[in-house]
Amino acid sequence: MNKNKYVMGIDIGGSHITVAVLDMQQRNILKNSYTRERVDSHGSTEQIINTWCSAIKAAYKKVGIQIGNLGIAMPGPFDYDNGISYIAGNDKYAAFYGLNVKDMLASELRINRDQILMNNDAACFLAGEVFAGEARAYQNLIGVTLGTGLGSAVCKEGKITDANLWCSSFLNGIAEDYLSTRWFLKRYYELTGLNILNVRELTLLYEENQTVRKIFTEFGHNLGLFLKDFQQDHETEAIIIGGNIANASVRFMPNVIKYLESQGIDTPIHISKLNEDAALVGAAGCWATGIAKVTEKSDLSR
Repeated sequence: MNKNKYVMGIDIGGSHITVAVLDMQQRNILKNSYTRERVDSHGSTEQIINTWCSAIKAAYKKVGIQIGNLGIAMPGPFDYDNGISYIAGNDKYAAFYGLNVKDMLASELRINRDQILMNNDAACFLAGEVFAGEARAYQNLIGVTLGTGLGSAVCKEGKITDANLWCSSFLNGIAEDYLSTRWFLKRYYELTGLNILNVRELTLLYEENQTVRKIFTEFGHNLGLFLKDFQQDHETEAIIIGGNIANASVRFMPNVIKYLESQGIDTPIHISKLNEDAALVGAAGCWATGIAKVTEKSDLSR
């Protein structure tokens, strides 16, 4: 099989690795290649690299393709071109700080380091939507991922960059304080004195619990405020929203749209249908002709 036709997309998160082979011509995932494994991000470099490579090899084996080009969506801060991790203080992958992850992967997989492209995970999400998802019709747009953290990216005339807005000043703190899972958990505790595991549990209480409805209303207002400022800083044809919290979009998007319309903003908003697959599709898609290289701002403060 043509190794340029088939590229491995890899999404590395704080607790998992998801990999799949992408048919670059059809722009879709070979579903039988789909592989997901849990990762101990507090483990040693050897343990983590072995887990990653085990998943990669397993996915290739499932479809009978030799290891070829890899596209990897990786959280930052990270020197993506050179493959060096600067992740610190985020309770994950501390063992890699200052090390060349690209070289380590290439050595374990026995491939050339030039066969590996690494890019920011939020930017890869938007790249995936541009390559094979909700954003294929647009050249200028912004993307937001809502989950454990806040991701943000900009596509300008096909070139995608990490907007790096997670730490931007917002309300009484930074944007990620208000637009992530921890805000929901914190707000629920403030209003009820009770702890809850995740946003999914909150959605199950939505119909019967007025406090939960209040929380989702507040979140919608916060997100609308954030998107108002974000889209006004860029030439935006559309907004794409993904991440695990987007699975509950029916609970908060009406309030987002209501707020934006009150500000005279009618930019189309799309919820990702690729969802968790968007980042790995985007990571692989960066190998395609005509897909601009995903870049990240030089700020390595995260």
